[in-house]
Amino acid sequence: MSSNGLDVFDKTIQTTNIWLKEIMDDLGPDRQLAWHTLGVVLRTLRDRLPPDLGANLAAELPLLIRGAYYDQYNPSDQPNRDRSIDEFLDPVADALKATRPVDPGDAARAVFKTLVHHVDLGQSAKVRAALPSDIQTLWPGSVGA
Repeated sequence: MSSNGLDVFDKTIQTTNIWLKEIMDDLGPDRQLAWHTLGVVLRTLRDRLPPDLGANLAAELPLLIRGAYYDQYNPSDQPNRDRSIDEFLDPVADALKATRPVDPGDAARAVFKTLVHHVDLGQSAKVRAALPSDIQTLWPGSVGA
């Protein structure tokens, strides 16, 4: 029997907890920080992807995480044309100011590592390829990652 009455809710909560644990393995044992970091980095990534690619990525996300991904989404503003790693990490750093100190590069690397672990390899490769080369260095397996 489902604890929430619907199996789809139980499944998305279970999967989200797995993702959060992986992020906590990299950033420390703070679930609130892991959830906040996951949402911030995914939205920053989303805003740098063409809308079609961003939607394809969203389709691969667990339902609960997909909601965080699309929070405050305005497709007419996409994609953001920031090219440098600093331009990518600045909004991450701003959004993480209210938490304990976390390096925005470490935050992005932790989320990207989890994303690569759970999203189809071909889809994650397309997402990585759509990013400027400077930002691609945050992706797992990249030189400088």
